[in-house]
Formats: sequence, structure tokens, C-alpha cells
Amino acid sequence: MGTVYAKAPEPATVNNPPQEGPDDIDFEHIPVKVERVVVEGVGRTKDDVIIKEVRPLLKAETFQEMVQKSHEVKQRMEKLGLFKRVGIFIDTAKDSANKDSYEITFEVREFRPISGGMNTLIGNNDASLLFGVKLPNVLGRGEKVNGEYTHGTKQTRGYSVMMSKPLNANPEILLSGGIYQFHGSYPWSGYKETDRGLDIDLTFPSVLGMHSLRWDGVWRDLRSLSRTTSFAVREQAGHSLKSSLKHVFVRDMRDDGILPSSGSLLRLTQEYAGLGGNVEFSKQELELQFNKSLFWDTVVQLSLAGGVMRPLHKKDDIRINDRFFLGGPLTLRGFSLKGVGPHSDDHPAGNALGAEAYWMCAAHIYTPLPFRPGKGGFGDLFRTHFFVNGGNLGNINFNDLQGSLKDMGNDIRWACGWGIVLRMGRVARMELNYVVPMAVKQGDSVNPGLQFGIGLSFL
Repeated sequence: MGTVYAKAPEPATVNNPPQEGPDDIDFEHIPVKVERVVVEGVGRTKDDVIIKEVRPLLKAETFQEMVQKSHEVKQRMEKLGLFKRVGIFIDTAKDSANKDSYEITFEVREFRPISGGMNTLIGNNDASLLFGVKLPNVLGRGEKVNGEYTHGTKQTRGYSVMMSKPLNANPEILLSGGIYQFHGSYPWSGYKETDRGLDIDLTFPSVLGMHSLRWDGVWRDLRSLSRTTSFAVREQAGHSLKSSLKHVFVRDMRDDGILPSSGSLLRLTQEYAGLGGNVEFSKQELELQFNKSLFWDTVVQLSLAGGVMRPLHKKDDIRINDRFFLGGPLTLRGFSLKGVGPHSDDHPAGNALGAEAYWMCAAHIYTPLPFRPGKGGFGDLFRTHFFVNGGNLGNINFNDLQGSLKDMGNDIRWACGWGIVLRMGRVARMELNYVVPMAVKQGDSVNPGLQFGIGLSFL
């Protein structure tokens, strides 16, 4: 299996295009007939998936349509993970009497059967070394197996083995699943936890955006981090078994995910835990972002996020490792990481206990660096920004919903400041800000002055 051929079912007679000068050629109206499609360099990739991808080329009727469809086929085969490199060559069909007949050749290069390496992984104010092994296109239809081991700077470590498969040869409909184990420390709450679980995830598009439907079954072991961990955290130590179904909808119309200049983002998350095990709750979250470009490359950004959760039974309490936390250098700036909201009283620094509801909002004005150093190159990775952010975290009494919402709106924490943002690739950013907390409540852990943050999620 080294070459795959796809040939038109029958020849067609096409009128010759009118003779025009080289500067007057209208490729959109030049008739063509694709006689044959050849894919060279195929090894373990299955013929049926290649034939399905190249078949639309046989229906091209104009030269422009043929070139456009060829490019789309190349992109789809790369997105499916079939080939590392795809080259396109278009020529007239040599064995055809019709001079409007063409032959398209794809020269492909497959991935190695196995590859691996070591990389750095950026989390929210955490960095890890990642050792990975990849088996791309393992069964010949875009299936992929990844094995990873991570070791972080904050006593985090874990491993996972995941497999994914495009359904019906569509790179946008992806079924994945795997097993994992993760150990992490959470010093702001005074506990450490080991999770062992398996998950199944289906990602698919709709007219409005992308959906992800995920089932997660995890066995969690929560322990005290030190002898000074508060009693409110210690009493939750032990084992728990969580089986949850989560749905995430994302509509991302931004021109860039890290430093956008226009567009909007909508993310909705619903989670239902209680399909088994001893953890039962429902959770909903919302995130909105709007970006507008103004004069002199200035961008205004408005963000809003919030969430609420409740136990499925009134007698149950939501565990600390499922609750919401608020505060940090990339979200509610001016406060310590997870430093907003209820804290224990029997710990010297107060362990953050989290809560069942939160909201936060932010307004940013992004501008280029003063005097535009490095414009068009390294300097474009930086932005200065001025911001105001605020929010609140608390518990909701559903028997007195109006009173709870009033409390959430009254006890607002907010801060303002300015700083520099550095884009790190297309997935992370780093911020160095000077922040002034303006409204603080008793028990909050504040971080005024210079504040440094690095991570994937931000507001």
C-alpha cells in the first residue's frame, strides 16, 4: 500500500475556454475535469479514509474550485493526523484526449510510528516537566495514543494514557478516553490530593459553536498537607468516589485567544455529579468576553464570569475539592491565589474553604509598548494594560435566594492597576502588574504592589 488512486467514473466533454491574455485569465470560469487523483507515500494509512477525503476533487468543475478543494483536502488530512506533510501537484492528464482534463498528485509523508520528548508545561503560576510518548495514526484512520508523565514545581506529579479517534473521518468530531493519576498540593487550603480515574470525551461542532460532552469517574484521596491544617479541612480528609457528566459549550469569535483585538467569547459549563459514588452536586458556570479595537492599536476588553453549585440533597455538604475559589494574579488581581472568601479561623494564615457561588468582572485597556520598540517582531508579543477587576465569593441559601444574591452584590472586592502582558505562544500569557486593592473584606488574603502571574486561564 504505497499509492492510492481515485479516478473519475466516466469521461466528460468540456468546452474549451476562450483564449485570453495572461493578465485576463478568469480561473473561476475555466472548466476542468479531474480525471485522476494519486496519493503517493502511503504506508499504514488505510485506503478507505484517503478515498473518502479525495473523492470531492472529482466533482470540481472550474480551475479555481479544483485548487480550492485540493487545499481543503490537504488541510483535512493534516487535521486528521494522517500525515506529517502533504504536497500538492496539479498537471494535465497525459493519457486523456481532452486538454481540460487534469491529474492531481498528493505527495505525503507519514508520521513516525512512535515519537517522544520532553517539554515544559505551563499551568496557573506553576511549571512542570512533561515526558511524553506519542503513537500517531496508530490504526491507520487518524487514531492517536498519548502517554505522558508530568512533574511540577509545586509537588505536583501525574501520568495519563489517552487515545483519541476522529469519527467518520471528520477531524472536528473526536472521541477520546483514557486513564490517569494525578497528585497535587493545595497550600492555600492546607490539603493534598491524589486522583485516579478514567474519562470518555466526545467533542463535536454545531451551528453556534463547539461542544464537549465528558464522563469522568475518579477515586480521590484527600489528606492534610501539614500538622497546622485547620479542622474544617481535616474533617473532609479521606476517600471519595465521583462519577460526573460535564457539558462544555464554547463559541469563540476572537481573532486571538491570548491578546485579542476584536471578537467575543462565550463559554458555558454544566456538570452533574451523582451517577454513582458518594459525591452528588450540580454546577453551572458562565464566561463572557468582548473585545473592541480603537485608535492607535488600543483595545478595550470587558469580561464577566460566574458560577453556582448546589448539593443534590439538602443534608449533604459540597466537599472542599469541588467548591469555587477566587483570587489570583490572572483573575481577581490584587489578592493572593485563592485568597478571597471564607477562611478557617483555627489556622494562623487561615485555610481557604471555598464557596458555592462566585462572580467576577474585569475591564482592560491594552496598548502597545511606549515608543513601539521591536514593532513588527519581538515587541508585538508585549502589551501594556490598565485594568479594574472585582468580584465576590460566597454560599447561596436557596431558601432565601433574594437575600443571598443581595449579599453577593454588597460585599464586593475590587482592585485596579497597570502592568505588562507577554504572550507565550498561543496558549499562555505572563503578567507583571502593580495592583492597588480598593475594597477588602475581613479574612481575605491581599497581595498589593507588584504581582506576577503566568498561566492559561485569565480574566
